Parts: sequence; structure tokens; C-alpha cells
Amino acid sequence: MKFGIADYGVNVWDGGLYDIQERLEMLREIGYNGTERLEATGPADAIYKAGIYKRMGMDFSTCRGPSVQNGIEWTAALGKKYVWATVGDISRSVDFDIYCRRVNKMIDVCAKWGVRASVHNHLHQRVEQHHELVDFLEKCPGAGIVFDTGHLSAAGGDPVEIVKKYAHRIDVVHLKDVFVIDDTINAEGYKNTRFCELGAGNNGFDNLKVMAALAEAGYDGWVHIEHDTHLREPLVDLTVSYRYLVDAGYVNEK
Repeated sequence: MKFGIADYGVNVWDGGLYDIQERLEMLREIGYNGTERLEATGPADAIYKAGIYKRMGMDFSTCRGPSVQNGIEWTAALGKKYVWATVGDISRSVDFDIYCRRVNKMIDVCAKWGVRASVHNHLHQRVEQHHELVDFLEKCPGAGIVFDTGHLSAAGGDPVEIVKKYAHRIDVVHLKDVFVIDDTINAEGYKNTRFCELGAGNNGFDNLKVMAALAEAGYDGWVHIEHDTHLREPLVDLTVSYRYLVDAGYVNEK
């Protein structure tokens, strides 16, 4: 496996991404192999940034451009294997069958480029709950999964069961822990939670069981640590999470 970060939370903390080389230097210092998405504004920018990753001995697992079509084309050109299934409205309000129809269309287009459209299970979005992810995988047999352990756990699902049944559909893993702030139930019916560094979760879910299931299934892809919310300097949290996986024996220190 390769270990990187999905840097949404870092971007929230910093207010954006201003210098990809600086960020990669900081991540490399910790021990990470790269980031999930190369963000590009144009084809020349995609090539330039891919070169930075290569020169630094780092990598990425997909590319996102200013349009969905750009993302598909540039991901294929850069030799990567999946893109997020981005099909317009992905909120809870969209009809599930309409959502799946749109994803199947994207799957067909992606197949022409040799990449796979992958759903990101996510709280407050169309594919949120365990049964919805299972139903989606049945209705969209060509889709992969951007598999988020924290979002599924927070929605009451069983990430280990998904790995055991659908490891062959997982294109990338977002590994995150869930911290229950209090027992207040929000409008969506879930406890008041935030995402936190690995090992600090308190909702009874164990990411090491997911890692064990992935290893048993022979998964050899990317695992990206993601903290949607940082309460302190993100590199501190990311270091804690990295050390958590080192101590568990899943990462060999460089």
C-alpha cells in the first residue's frame, strides 16, 4: 500500500493550497508518499505539477481539472486509474435512481479513457448510509469506491463488512477517525461528531480492523489519511496519524 493524504482539511485550515511543492516537502518529511488529487487549471499545469511530484519522489492517485471532462482526460493521460463520480447534484434531495443513471453514463465515458468512475460515500450526500452504498454498487456495477471509513462509520455503517465484500471495487481509501462531541442528535439523525487524527476516535470504530481486512483482501492501492477538521496545526495531526500506522505495522519507515 501507499500512504498519502486527502488534503481537504489542510486546505480549510490554511485557506487554500498556495504552493504544492512546499506542501509535498512537509508531507515527505513526515513520511507520506503523496496526495490524493493533483489539482490542475489546464493541461500544461497538470504536466508541470506531475513533474514536481515525480522530481520529489512523491505521487498522486487522481487528477481534478476545472471540468469533469478535463479530470477524466488528464487522469487518463497521467496514467492514473480512477476519478470521482461527479455527476451534478449529489445531495440527499436527488432521486437515487436518477443519480445512479447519471453515474452509469459517466462510467461509460470513463471506460473509453481506461479509468473508472468511483463514488465517494459521504455524510449528507446521495450515497451516505451502508445500504445505500450496497444498493449503489448493485445499480452501478462498473463503478469503484472512494471508500471513506469515517463517513461510513459516522453514518452507522460497517466499513469492515464493505472491505470484505467489495475490496475489488475499492479504488482508494480515505482513512479517518470519528470523535463524538456529545450525544446531541442533529437534523440528519446522527450524533454531534467531528473527524480527528487516527487513534483519537471514540465512537467504537477501529480503523485497524479495516486495515487488517484490506491486507487480507490483498489491497495494494492508496490509503489517504484525511482529517476534515483540524483544531491545531494540521501537520501535527498528520504526524500522529502516520505514527499510528507505523506503530501498527502497516507503514515501514523510510
